Amino acid sequence: MEVFRGSRAGRLVAYVVAGHHAGLSDWIGTESRTALADRLRETEHLIRALRGGPQSEILNPQIPASGIPAGADPGLWVRMLASALFDADFLDTEAFFDPSKGANRKTQHTIEDLERRLERHLLSFARSPSTPVNTIRAEVLAACRASATNAPGVFSLTVPTGGGKTLSSLAFALAHARRHGLERVIYAVPFTSIIEQTAAVFRRAFAGAEDAVLEHHSSLDPACETARSRLAAENWDAPLIVTTTVQLFESLFASRTSRVRKLHNLARSVIVLDEAQALPPAVLRPVVAALRELYRHYGATVVLCTATQPAHSALFDDFRPTEIVSDPAALFARLARVQVELPPPGARRSWEDLAAEVGSAEQSLAIVNTRRDALALHSLLPPETIHLSTYQCAAHRSRLLADIRKRLKNGEPARVVSTSLVEAGVDIDFPVVFRAMTGLDQLAQAAGRCNREGRLASGRFVVFRPEGGRTMKSVAQAIEAAEAALAGSTDQPFCPATFESYFRALYWAKGDAALDAFDMAGLLGLGRKGHRFEGDPFAFQYRTAAERFRMIEDSQETVVVPYNDDVRRALSDLRFAGPSRSVMRRLQRYTVPVPPPVFARLLGEGTVVEIEGVPVLQAVELYREDVGLARWCLSEFSIQDLIG
Repeated sequence: MEVFRGSRAGRLVAYVVAGHHAGLSDWIGTESRTALADRLRETEHLIRALRGGPQSEILNPQIPASGIPAGADPGLWVRMLASALFDADFLDTEAFFDPSKGANRKTQHTIEDLERRLERHLLSFARSPSTPVNTIRAEVLAACRASATNAPGVFSLTVPTGGGKTLSSLAFALAHARRHGLERVIYAVPFTSIIEQTAAVFRRAFAGAEDAVLEHHSSLDPACETARSRLAAENWDAPLIVTTTVQLFESLFASRTSRVRKLHNLARSVIVLDEAQALPPAVLRPVVAALRELYRHYGATVVLCTATQPAHSALFDDFRPTEIVSDPAALFARLARVQVELPPPGARRSWEDLAAEVGSAEQSLAIVNTRRDALALHSLLPPETIHLSTYQCAAHRSRLLADIRKRLKNGEPARVVSTSLVEAGVDIDFPVVFRAMTGLDQLAQAAGRCNREGRLASGRFVVFRPEGGRTMKSVAQAIEAAEAALAGSTDQPFCPATFESYFRALYWAKGDAALDAFDMAGLLGLGRKGHRFEGDPFAFQYRTAAERFRMIEDSQETVVVPYNDDVRRALSDLRFAGPSRSVMRRLQRYTVPVPPPVFARLLGEGTVVEIEGVPVLQAVELYREDVGLARWCLSEFSIQDLIG
């Protein structure tokens, strides 16, 4: 008994043993929750266990020198150990009770096989017309191939939007994994709005082996799932996983067995963080600390892939990625495809004035900061103007984006008003783009939707400050940092040096505590030397940390909207057969987030009813083809009631 309470090894193993079924617990309890320290004081059940004659290894746990690497974080080490045990227990139980499942987990695809298929796919690009953009994409790909031989560690791929980062970073990851015997590639994307697009690009690259791409995210189309992919998503035992940063990092800080069991498969993997600049500042310190642990002590390689590399070295002196491209600044200068028009200091534009200019172009994109602003501008433009916001469900937005791409390709009129959801990674190409003032990283992403393929001598990118409205604190901080950075480099607003200046100013403005808003350092000791919780270096609060940690703080409620026959069939299945994994997956693509006051009003009036616990919009006329739920929500409530 004292083995578990007193010794360092025993304490660490106790977390795993006690969490075998219920998940990792807190060391210090509360009035409503029994913690590990309290359980170890209750000796009666331990005495009964000892009478059973356990093996000596259990009574005297010896963690070998190779167990916890020197200097490694013990809290994360416990989670990795727990992951290996939890997963092994699941798999052994499955093999005993349902051997067919174990057989279904196996895949014929290997890292080597995927690399060969990708290389064949990339050969087709070599036959593309020799344009400046294609030449640069070929150079980026060559740099990725050359850097793949470097030893595992942390890398950055800093390439302007449109420079071919997606396939080039995958080429690096697969070649690097093969060269160094790493077991899988985990490709994490920050936004669900682009993850399906990324997965589709990879599937096209792996012709004949499309099932090798394991998608694991909340908005996955059930049609993309197979029996094997559902099993592989449980523990990420697959050669290529495409997931969200939310899924990745919330699993890293999880306590439940079902989420923890995948963590040990992060070891000896290549982790590519697409659009790395989108990591929320509120979790930046614990996320970077976790990544540092993975590449230092667990044989992983981390790739930060972005057009706007954040200045992580300003926060962490020992987190200095090796740049894959030899001269990013020169690359940005060569790939400049837009003329940037910044607003004069203090100047603001009315929606009427902006609408006149947006409407005068046959093909134009205007991006604003809030859903309310999107509706205001859209209402002043011609009826055929397309509106995009999260007041439309994902299936609706996907159809609209397909229509936008078709119009652009055919040279047809295409005027679009959108929130920021079209910025990072969405493959669209407009000759002129208007963007409301925001952070420099978002400005650069918006500019990447302008003259993306370099078909014009120069696209036109217009930044404006709208009149009136409310600016959230986080956006105001980003704007202030952007304006400070741009003041010294208006000739090259999107070069690496300007981004470094911007991120330094942004991190300073937020303050140190805001970069670990959920106190992972205090609860887990991650990233903090000499961690002490009430004087105890191993008093980890796993469950509390898991409950607090959120990559995205979302206070919105979700409502299922009857957008088409597919969702209506899913709702029928929900009524008559009850909730199931398949039905809930189908419904996910037809949900709309709404502010709590709107949700309460809808529910109170019976406009929304709950079917098996799922809120469903009953008043079909409130969901409109042009703007989704936006028109009703924004007209019925005051600005004080609504968020964004």
